[in-house]
Amino acid sequence: MSIGTVVDMTTNKAQDKSTTDSVEASEHTKGGVYSSAGKEYNRDTRYINDRITRGAREVGEGIQTWPVEPGRYRLVAARACPWAHRSLIVRRLLGLEDAISVGIPGPVHDSRSWTFDKGPDARDEVLGYERLQEAYLKRYPDYSRGITVPAIVDIESGEVVTNDFPWITLDFSTEWKDFHREGAPDLYPENLREEMDPLMHFIYTEINNGVYRCGFAGSQEAYDKAYERLFSALDKISERLKTRRYLVGDHITEADIRLYTTLIRFDVVYHGHFKCNRSKISEMPVLYNYLRDLFQTPGFGDTTDFVDIKCHYYEVHRDLNPLGIVPNGPALSGLLEPHGREALGGSPFGEGTAPAAANPDPVEESHRFENLLAQQ
Repeated sequence: MSIGTVVDMTTNKAQDKSTTDSVEASEHTKGGVYSSAGKEYNRDTRYINDRITRGAREVGEGIQTWPVEPGRYRLVAARACPWAHRSLIVRRLLGLEDAISVGIPGPVHDSRSWTFDKGPDARDEVLGYERLQEAYLKRYPDYSRGITVPAIVDIESGEVVTNDFPWITLDFSTEWKDFHREGAPDLYPENLREEMDPLMHFIYTEINNGVYRCGFAGSQEAYDKAYERLFSALDKISERLKTRRYLVGDHITEADIRLYTTLIRFDVVYHGHFKCNRSKISEMPVLYNYLRDLFQTPGFGDTTDFVDIKCHYYEVHRDLNPLGIVPNGPALSGLLEPHGREALGGSPFGEGTAPAAANPDPVEESHRFENLLAQQ
């Protein structure tokens, strides 16, 4: 499998950034218009690349660092967003709930940004903001790029610190170790990074962003190319997972988390809404059993909000779905069926343990999976 080159952790070039995919298209600046006629979709990856680190040290040219301080920062992460969902999973698996609080915006946004419309006051209860945009403009009054999640905000100043999502989760694993729960898994083991880095880059360019290239393609030619590229990548990952329970090593790592947030949205959204319709994940036995395995693992299924996911894609992308009608399906009960992947060896948390059974920041009750099943 050709999956790119190794990324050096001593630089600030996170694995999700691709020279072929990072040009001008922003995901949140045109208010419901995401495709450009005649063009391929290209994601703007010009993020605020500050990092939160242990101790003062150089992490890359021009990169500002902030100190690790429990209680100082607030993670803003919409459950609808696959990039933000990663941070919610990692935070839960590592037990960082007491060190880093979380604010959950609603599932929809307009050209001005994500809004905190889930609570009774329609404001974030800690930051006091109605919109995430306020944290960006507090630090950068002329900020003109996408107001994206996940983002980390400095609570005292109310200013955004970073929205560089690949580094947010890697730093949770490597820089916040003093505040991990007892038994927390090592999601980015040093001895596996040489294998993980190019694989995660491949997952990002070909699968995580691959579904968007299909959905936002501006021509038949662009769509055809994106479609072939996506399913070629899924077939390669499926082949890899035939003989191993997890992508790298014998327990869950960040690579699995990055793949999960796309796979769990695939049948629900990407297959129809983004025209990624050669196969559903539920029609690809290896990937479906792998997805079942992760979904049934604490930290994965209990951070997944299918209601928010569907509302986000079908209501926000009005160029693809002009009337904003949200589909009722698909049936989801198959995610709870036996997966049989224990036979491949390994264990979810390696020498560690599962997080507490009760998610401290649960999906709202009406959106919880057991309640959705009761309605189907």
